[in-house]
Amino acid sequence: MSEATLPVDVDPFDLAPRGGDGRIGAVCLHGLTGTPYEVRPIGEALAARGIHACGPVLPGHDSSPEALARLPYAAWIEAAREAIARQRVHHEVVFVTGLSLGGLTTLAVATEGLADAIAVVAAPLYLRPAPLVALVPVFKYFYPYLPKREGSDIQEPGARARQPGYKKMPLRSVHELIKMQRWVRGRLARISVPIFVGHGALDRTVASRDAHEIVGSVSSDDRRLLMLERSGHVVPVDYDGPQLCRAIADFFEQQGRGESLPRA
Repeated sequence: MSEATLPVDVDPFDLAPRGGDGRIGAVCLHGLTGTPYEVRPIGEALAARGIHACGPVLPGHDSSPEALARLPYAAWIEAAREAIARQRVHHEVVFVTGLSLGGLTTLAVATEGLADAIAVVAAPLYLRPAPLVALVPVFKYFYPYLPKREGSDIQEPGARARQPGYKKMPLRSVHELIKMQRWVRGRLARISVPIFVGHGALDRTVASRDAHEIVGSVSSDDRRLLMLERSGHVVPVDYDGPQLCRAIADFFEQQGRGESLPRA
């Protein structure tokens, strides 16, 4: 069996820290039609630094595309709130990180002051191309699902081949994502906690300008941007995944120690 065909762990994860004092917990959120697998490398890097990392499965992602299509975007935000609340029971400090939809959801809960620091990767403030996006509210009735013919937006061939997740995209869910983007964009200035923004330079799904807009729109004093030069959209499992995971772990470890940098 080749590396590309080896089974991967798509289940939610709860990674006990290796050392640490138990003060800090983290929630790791995956992308649309994805699984916790794609953010597990971040969770493992955090656990290695003494941070208790959990990766829940977002609603609609543990059954079928049809189930996902029935959910409003509020269900994803509520699931993140609940995961944070569970971590708060055991930890005085809780960080949140997310990829794509998970990154947008991370921004959403940060506007409510629920996280002590956040890290977002490939968080989409907009979808592209814009002319087609405008047609989604109508097209969803005639073309409920779009096949994902080219696979995931990952540069490393082996990682792209073994990437799990739904093989078709519900357009109703895309419409919910668009509505969620509008909701988050109008609230970015409410975010004041330290923020790390990561983005693959070769991302074909989300434009790099979204990362710059996030950094420029939040009110945080500590805001950092890292472009990953060899990676596409799903950076944690792409070529630059190890670099990204180290950077997020460094960032959260510094925040846990009360360290900060001047405004970017």
